[in-house]
Amino acid sequence: MTKQMSLELGGSFTLPGTSMTLHRMGYGAMQLAGPGVWGPPRDVEGATAVLREVVAAGVNHLDTSDYYGPHVTNQIIKKALHPYPDDLVIVTKVGARRGQDKSWLHALSRQELIDAVHDNLRNLGLDRLDVVNLRVGGVMEPAEGSIEEPLTALAELKRQGLIRHLGLSNVSPEQLAEAQKITQIVCLQNLYNLASRNDDSLIHHLAGQGIAYVPFFPLGGFTPLQSSKLDAAAALLQATPMQVALAWLLQLSPNILLIPGTSSAGHLRENLEAASLQLPSEIIANLDSIGARPGQ
Repeated sequence: MTKQMSLELGGSFTLPGTSMTLHRMGYGAMQLAGPGVWGPPRDVEGATAVLREVVAAGVNHLDTSDYYGPHVTNQIIKKALHPYPDDLVIVTKVGARRGQDKSWLHALSRQELIDAVHDNLRNLGLDRLDVVNLRVGGVMEPAEGSIEEPLTALAELKRQGLIRHLGLSNVSPEQLAEAQKITQIVCLQNLYNLASRNDDSLIHHLAGQGIAYVPFFPLGGFTPLQSSKLDAAAALLQATPMQVALAWLLQLSPNILLIPGTSSAGHLRENLEAASLQLPSEIIANLDSIGARPGQ
């Protein structure tokens, strides 16, 4: 990897207590499954080609889960990329499952977590998972309650050598503090973007500890970001609104890692180009006001 390519991917970040140095622009595999993140995609070969282009572009942070599909995205990742490049870090999630009605259900019992880890290992073709995030909370935001029991089960699997490192997804600051009494946490995934700014202080707190913050739905998710301010900034910079939204996240804090997903090679290239987009301070200030809460 050349220094120039690293710069184009937003620089790099090393997960705490590890030798895993990730380029800050990564890739999320959720959209490789079929509609509603269910079943196979319409074009499996196209999905395979996108993954190979991801790695060819220098991306070394791949986010996935065996409950995408379910099983589909991990099987496509294995087909496209196995044996994996030495520097590729695959981050997966456990703690949920899919109902037959395509619903998203909790799967946080000890046995469900053990089964999920083994499903990920089998479908990815790995002997050990690089990073496993414990996914808790509601569909879009954290829920109150202890996470000690499920995280303790994962920490046991880590001691057994099936998991290298652990992270969290969809948690509150209080749950993070509880988790850090049980095991080291190297990354945290929560909903965050230009319009959803509840984690402003949490990002700063994590940065002080050298822990990665990985926003899911960085472009708004199922309801893409829409803002006249965002559109105006994009027009001034001759970029797309989504490129500006990604660049804003990268410039917000050095511990933010991005995993925008797409099943399109064209959209993939647009996303990666956002890592080299520099936003002037006056545009950043204007964009900051999109998600400002009352009193800020």
